[in-house]
Order: sequence, then C-alpha cells, then structure tokens
Amino acid sequence: MQYSHCKDKIFLRLDKGEEVIEKLLEVAAKEGVKAGSVSGIGASDDFTVGIFKTSEKRYSPCNFKGDYEITSLLGNISAMDGKPYAHIHMTAAGEGANTVGGHLSRANVSVTCEIAIDILETTAKRKFDGATGVNLLEFN
Repeated sequence: MQYSHCKDKIFLRLDKGEEVIEKLLEVAAKEGVKAGSVSGIGASDDFTVGIFKTSEKRYSPCNFKGDYEITSLLGNISAMDGKPYAHIHMTAAGEGANTVGGHLSRANVSVTCEIAIDILETTAKRKFDGATGVNLLEFN
C-alpha cells in the first residue's frame, strides 16, 4: 500500500493480496480520520458482500471468487468505540459484465485498488441501534 495525504484528502493505492477494509481502517487510524467519504475502483478475486435482512436484523453474506472489476466502492469512515469504522458498499463486474454488489465485509485486491478519502470537518460516531439492528451514525 502507498498513500498520500494532502490537506483534507487521502489518496491510496492498495496492492495485490491486500484487504480493502483492513487497509482503509489502518490509514484512517494512522491519519486520525474522524469522518470521511470514501470512493474507489480496482479489482478483486475474492470478496464478500451482504444484503441486510431487516426481518432478521443481520447481513446475509454472499461470497464471490474469480476475476472482478470493482466498478464502485462507496461509503464513509466514522468512529465506533474510539476506533475507525468503515461502512462501505461495493459493486463489481465479473465475466460478461454481470454485476453484483452490497455491503462490503471484505475484498482481496487481485491487481490494484485506488481509493480516495475526503476528510470531513466533523466527528461522526456509530452506535448500535437495537430497533434496526445496525450501527447508526451519530453526530456531536
């Protein structure tokens, strides 16, 4: 991984074999990101996305292996329990340009992944909400 931090922007490149969420959280912790918007593109050969089942209050995971282009990586960074927290959704296109996507649990980079973090001048925190079953954003 390589990255550059200039003012309120961080631009990073992940390399083959690195895991997207892990590296995002690593950079956010190192650079003290309290709130940020995330976008990116790249390639993955092994990833898990989920769809939230509201009646069960849980994510139903879907695992994918093979050659996929990450056509959209979108989300945000906030904090939960004093640590960076990433809420990311991903869309990926496989053979025949068939797309899949959902809430990203993990993604192994197969070639590269280029991600931009726009740091926001606020603090956003997460707190578990029992009514919905998700970690909701809270603002000070």
